Amino acid sequence: MSDVNDVTVKRALLSVSDKTGLVELGKSLADHGVELVSTGGTAKALREAGLAVKDVSEITGFPEMMDGRVKTLHPMVHGGLLAVRDDPEHAAAMDAHGIGAIDLVVVNLYPFEDTVAKGAERAEIIENIDIGGPSMVRSAAKNHAYVTIVTDPADYDALAAELGERSGATSSEFRKRMAAKAFAATAAYDAAISQWFAYADQGETFPERRAMASRLHSSLRYGENPHQKAALYVPQRVLSPGLPQAEQVQGKELSYNNYNDANAALELAGEFSGGEPAIVIVKHANPCGVAQAETLLEAWEAALACDSVSAFGGIVAANRPLDGPTAEAICKIFTEVVVAPGADDDARAAFAKKKNLRLLITDGLPDPRRPGISQVVIAGGLLVQTRDNGAIAAEDLKVVTEREPTEQELKDCLFAWTVARHVKSNAIVYAKDGTTAGIGAGQMNRRDSSRIAAMKAAEAAETYGWSEPRTKGSAVASDAFFPFADGLLAAAEAGATAVIQPGGSIRDDEVIAAANEAGLAMVFTGMRHFRH
Repeated sequence: MSDVNDVTVKRALLSVSDKTGLVELGKSLADHGVELVSTGGTAKALREAGLAVKDVSEITGFPEMMDGRVKTLHPMVHGGLLAVRDDPEHAAAMDAHGIGAIDLVVVNLYPFEDTVAKGAERAEIIENIDIGGPSMVRSAAKNHAYVTIVTDPADYDALAAELGERSGATSSEFRKRMAAKAFAATAAYDAAISQWFAYADQGETFPERRAMASRLHSSLRYGENPHQKAALYVPQRVLSPGLPQAEQVQGKELSYNNYNDANAALELAGEFSGGEPAIVIVKHANPCGVAQAETLLEAWEAALACDSVSAFGGIVAANRPLDGPTAEAICKIFTEVVVAPGADDDARAAFAKKKNLRLLITDGLPDPRRPGISQVVIAGGLLVQTRDNGAIAAEDLKVVTEREPTEQELKDCLFAWTVARHVKSNAIVYAKDGTTAGIGAGQMNRRDSSRIAAMKAAEAAETYGWSEPRTKGSAVASDAFFPFADGLLAAAEAGATAVIQPGGSIRDDEVIAAANEAGLAMVFTGMRHFRH
């Protein structure tokens, strides 16, 4: 089979569940003298618009049957789609059996995902698995040398323009492009069905074959580095809206790194949904300052003071709509992106003075406890795991030292623990009075993370003229257990008085003894939060 260039569209088969733009397309085809063949509700909609339509049953000689399950699965349809028209044997078969060529197929499939999303019963979900539609799509797409396939109403205008420019014909390039899109559509459709069967119907977290589908949201200027290409994709059905669904009020196009860092900030801000005003500052996907206070402005000032050096060129997220004073304060330093679930007029006016700053307004905050899957591509494979949505509360903690934490220490422990789960491992977070005092991230050992966090706290005290670092009297969180007492002792040396960690090391007794000797209160969570 070799492609021909222009193919005049003389007969079109239309069968769509989404009637968007259908009538306009039908009129456009009729204006080009195209014979319209259709099924069920699609035929009815076209007739009601005054268009002449031939039922598929007139082509096949069989009525629709079995509640519409069988209507297009017939040689008179698929022969007209699959025939290689310049093959003498195919042409002879068409003549012998009276099979007419079908030049254009416009199909979109039963709304399977919408049916699942509305909570339908299993029987209704099964009935919304399209069989005839994908079969026609694949037949037409395979034979794109002669047949045009359109599966997306968004392409109707492009089809009409193509027919207009080519006197009722389509080009080889157009047919190839539509065929590629059609195969992607059926692949995504089958992926959604297989996911439902595996996860919802059969309860399999890791099925033998894992199919996922996504749609291109936008191409990005470049990837993590300028020599890399990048794009943003979104799932076929979005369960938890985030940055791709946010409104970008102003600023330059978001880069790959902007999306990655802003997502890290937004996810952490989501931990404080419904709580006191909170500000999160992120740099290279790691928090460098987090605080809760009575006002957003106070939270911003406290978060910035944790590590004002790293905050330069960072990402800021808030857990509530931004106000003017907070926006004015944020604008005093260079900030790449600000994301929040709202911003008042004064805040927008303040940010507007910084034309390159990206301001993103989200529809709420992500639920940190939502289920889901995360994945990492490795050489030769794909690592897949359930999201780290585990959580602990005060009643889940086990006091393991002679001294119990005070009420304030316990509150600071939980705050530090919340932040630590969003810091790259090995993670150490000091916190005091709802504010991070020092953060140590991504080190190869926990002792160094403790020392780096304490060093940052000491630098902040010097910068702001405090009498002592905020690590004095703080709580310290470790994302995983202390394998040796040295990391804990480094925290005690920095002034921490309370410790929260998972526990579970073979040297727990040694670490607990060191904590008792230093007069620390320590609690175990029984849950680890590595983030690589």
